[in-house]
Amino acid sequence: MTQNEDRIAAKVVTLKKGEERRIKTGHLWVFSNEIDTRKSPLRDFAPGEPVRVEDSRGQFTANGFINPASLISVRVVSRRPTEFLGRKLLFDRLKTALELRERLFSAPYYRLCFAEADFLPGLVVDRYGDVLVVQITTAGMERERLAVVETLCELLDPGAILFKNDASGRSYEGLPEYVEPAFGTPPDVVEVEENGLRFTAPLAAGQKTGWFFDQRLNRARFAARAKGARVLDLFSYVGSFGVNAARAGAEEVLCVDASSLALEHARANAAGNGVEKRLSTAEGDVFEALDALKAEGRRFDLICLDPPAFIKHRKDAAKGEQAYVKANREAMKLLDDGGMLLTCSCSQHMDAESLKRAVLRAANMRRASVQIVEQLHQGPDHPVHPAMPETNYLKAFLCRLLR
Repeated sequence: MTQNEDRIAAKVVTLKKGEERRIKTGHLWVFSNEIDTRKSPLRDFAPGEPVRVEDSRGQFTANGFINPASLISVRVVSRRPTEFLGRKLLFDRLKTALELRERLFSAPYYRLCFAEADFLPGLVVDRYGDVLVVQITTAGMERERLAVVETLCELLDPGAILFKNDASGRSYEGLPEYVEPAFGTPPDVVEVEENGLRFTAPLAAGQKTGWFFDQRLNRARFAARAKGARVLDLFSYVGSFGVNAARAGAEEVLCVDASSLALEHARANAAGNGVEKRLSTAEGDVFEALDALKAEGRRFDLICLDPPAFIKHRKDAAKGEQAYVKANREAMKLLDDGGMLLTCSCSQHMDAESLKRAVLRAANMRRASVQIVEQLHQGPDHPVHPAMPETNYLKAFLCRLLR
């Protein structure tokens, strides 16, 4: 049973004086310390319950859903007084999201919905042809998960939908982790078309939602520098950067990852794109692999460094930045003079200036100079909400190292 927007008699959440300003500019989060808990005791609300948000004078500000156990207490879904999260809003927002992707891409392989950036807090949908992967990270969206599936079936008539609800962030919302079919029989492996190449990736057993669509354009920019180069792809997952580079004419490519399953797909992807003779893999801890490559005297012309988020929480920013410095420093040890490094961060709590600072510190430790040749970004199927810097999460620099 889904919520009917016209019949909801939502409870009221009252904000402290002045706390409505950020919401009125378009931000979609209300934090617990912004709520007047004398007028709106958080214990009175159930996780995921629809709410009406009012300012300190009792004036309507927005509608959303609440989770009293979360630091982000309310997620805004509309600034229209009668509109709440439900089947109609889901259909309208997902249809709008689909229209954008169909304008951007000729083939159905993309992130269809990017949560707050598509005005649906806590909902991510990736599309692999007629297979959809849904990841939910908020209590309000979890209450509407059946409506999400019904809406996607109505819009796209997919063959299968998988719930990939194993993100660690669900714990902050008091939600259990699970991976299960939502519709049909999802395959173990999906196919992806990207930059004129074809890939496979594990679905239920894969990382995140199976594939990292956000790096699509960056893989093309990286490959454009690969002709004749010796390439190292660190944290390679299924070899997306490496295979792109090999197809662009790299002399040799080495993919390094800790997952044997990921590297199995990397080798299969190389074979599927006719570059298996120029791509090899190494399984193990990336930092240990870097030490081993240095000991062997290996050198590279082009390196991709695309690690998982080293900074999970704002309080860990300083420690996480040190990890980025270390990773860049160790990668730089294997670059020849004039070699290029694509360094990336998907940490929400690390901005572009911090990554730039980490690159500079790493180069200084190597007594080298560094030039930033290109500043890169997440792909257009991961749009940025201008009022929410949190949605502008992927930072990347293509750097040239000079000794």
